[in-house]
Order: sequence, then structure tokens, then C-alpha cells
Amino acid sequence: MRVLMTADAVGGVWTYALDLAAGLAGAGVRTTLVNLGPPPRADQVRAAQQVAGLELVDTGLPLDWTATEPAEILEVGAAIRGLARGVGASLIHLNSPALAAIGGFPAPVVGACHSCLATWWAAVKDGPMPDDFRWRTQALWQGLHACDVLVAPTRAFAEATALTYELPAPQVVWNGRTPADVAAAEREAMVFTSGRLWDEGKNLAVLDAAAARLPVPLYAAGPVEGPNGARTRLEHAEALGRLPAGRVAEWLGRAPIFASSALYEPFGLGVLEAAQAGCALVLSDIPTFRELWEGAAVFVDPYDPDAFVRAIEHLLADEPARAALAEQARVRAGTYSVQAMSAGMLDVYRRLRPQLFARAGQEAAA
Repeated sequence: MRVLMTADAVGGVWTYALDLAAGLAGAGVRTTLVNLGPPPRADQVRAAQQVAGLELVDTGLPLDWTATEPAEILEVGAAIRGLARGVGASLIHLNSPALAAIGGFPAPVVGACHSCLATWWAAVKDGPMPDDFRWRTQALWQGLHACDVLVAPTRAFAEATALTYELPAPQVVWNGRTPADVAAAEREAMVFTSGRLWDEGKNLAVLDAAAARLPVPLYAAGPVEGPNGARTRLEHAEALGRLPAGRVAEWLGRAPIFASSALYEPFGLGVLEAAQAGCALVLSDIPTFRELWEGAAVFVDPYDPDAFVRAIEHLLADEPARAALAEQARVRAGTYSVQAMSAGMLDVYRRLRPQLFARAGQEAAA
């Protein structure tokens, strides 16, 4: 069985795709991973090469959210459709569901709802969306309605997607992450955060303001400029730039506290990685974080830098409380495993192609 899956090397979708492909390989499913947008970095290519049964195709085609006109999205969708036919895909897994609008795919289409401009705008901005957001949202509306099934990484985001695009709620399959294999290190006096720092939805300005009042440094890992030209500048936190996954894991192994002030985060793989690494979590009080980390994190008003300062200072001063919170987060992180994510996606695939799975089972038994 072969799945053709789209991805991009810009953010968490790349990590999601590699982890899912690795989990699917354990069930005998091969993946053709089609990269859109900027080419993957050397460390990303190496990570892809380590996934059994994965073939990487870097197209150079634009992402749906950087396309310049609706016809460009349809052209990319047509190219993906042709690739699916060429590799004999049993299923098409679109991490950019807008591409489904072209129709005519040779196999059932799964649309994975990771984020979108309309829900981002509702969480981050005020007033009506600009014109370029409007036509992109319409393109995604068409793509979502053309998919055979939709999945989302949290109930909160599934409900927001259903409301925004007039759809039945997508099926929820929580994301998973393979814990990093790094040597234990001494926890240092600092705070760490990570992600697409240029994205206004990450709300880095609040953590940057908090960093000016903290008694310890706050380090931020991730790109400060996005492929859409968006930029951010940190005045008080120390920007580390884009780091390979292994380096991020090393920082998480040394940081006692991970903080996120995000206004918009449909899941948050960076938070999961921090919890797996044994960091205490200080998170913005938004629905997705509440759904995933209730009882295993401190929640803070995302608009209040002083509230972040108070929460972080309390955990820095109270080592037993910090250790207990970190252990609660580590235990909760076990819920969000690659095995659970892969099993959930295989259930989705199985419902779309029951005969194919039945035949594979019969061949395995023989």
C-alpha cells in the first residue's frame, strides 16, 4: 500500500509527516512524500532518508498560502494528481487540503487540517480579512469540501474548522512525536521557547516583553523570517535562529521551563517535545492548550507579560512544584505518541480502502 502525502519544510508539518510516515511503515505502508514550497534543508533530507519506505519528491511548487492567485493552487493540485497516478497511490493524504479542489484524484483523498488563514485571522486579528486572505479561504473551502474525509489534531480546532467552513467536524487524530534520544543534562537557569517566531500567531512579543523582567534569560529557537515575507525582531529574548531537531532537543534537556504565549496553535508540536524532555510548561490559556495539557501546565493570559513573569518566577523559586509539573507534562505527553497517531490515521485509511486492507491482511496471514 502506498500513500502519497504532501508536506512543506517550513514548520511542524514536516515533522508531522516524517513521524506519521515512520509509524505507517510499521504497518507495511510506504509513503511518497511530496514537498511543496522551499526545499528541505540538509538535516531535514537526512531525517527523511532515515524513514523506512519513504520516497522524497521535492517539487519546488508553491504552497497554497504563498500562491499568487487561485489558478496557481489548482495547477499545484493537478501536479499532485499526476504524481499520485504515476506512483500508483492507494490513498492521497493532503496536508494542504486546498489542493483537493482540482478533483479527479485516482484514489480517496484525506485532508489534514493543520491550520488555515481564516481561523488564524479570527484568533490573531480584528476586523474583516484582507482580500488575499479571502480568496485563499475560498480556495480552501472548495478543497475541504472536495476531500473524502477530513482530520484535525484537536477537538478545538476541528470545531473551529467545521464552523468556519460549514462542514461536519473533522475526525480528531491527535498528533504524536517520537521522543528525542538525548543524554540527561543539568537543568540551567533559563526559559526556552521554539516555533515559527515570525508568525504573529505565536505572539512572541509578549514573551519578549516578559524576558525584560525575568531574572533568567529566555531563549527562542526558530526562524524570524517566513516564506511570506513576515518578520519579527526580539528586543529582550535571545534569538537562536533555526536549529536542527537534535539541537532543539539538547536545549530542551537543559531548560527547566518551556513557555508559549501563542494566540493560535491548532496543536503545538514544540510544546509536546518540551513535555517529553521534562520541561515544566507555562502556556497561554487558549482552547487547544487546555484540551491537551489541562492539569499538566500553568495557563496564563496570552496578552499579559506580567502574568508570564509571575508564573515563571514562581516555578523557578519552587523546585518541587516545578519538578511535579514537569512530571505531569511528561506523563501526559505519553498520550500523544507516534503509535497512537499512526493507529488513528490507519483507522481513517482503512475506512476509505477496506478491501485493500483486507487483502493485505490475507496476504500477511498466508
